[in-house]
Amino acid sequence: MLYEHMDLLESIGLDLLFAAIFFFIGMAIRDVLKQGNVPPFGRKIVWLVLFLGCAGFITKGLIQISWEGAGIG
Repeated sequence: MLYEHMDLLESIGLDLLFAAIFFFIGMAIRDVLKQGNVPPFGRKIVWLVLFLGCAGFITKGLIQISWEGAGIG
């Protein structure tokens, strides 16, 4: 297998790993919020922070791809 293909597989695998980690973090937070009887406002704040973390990670990836495509990075 060519080196370019290994690099692509590694990149896809790493992205899938991060997606799985975010999923499991979300499930753990959901369980803790449910067992802790957290009020609705607190739940919304927790989910907002989690969403912003995921959105920042995705934005970083998109910026990195666009910079590499333009030859900047």
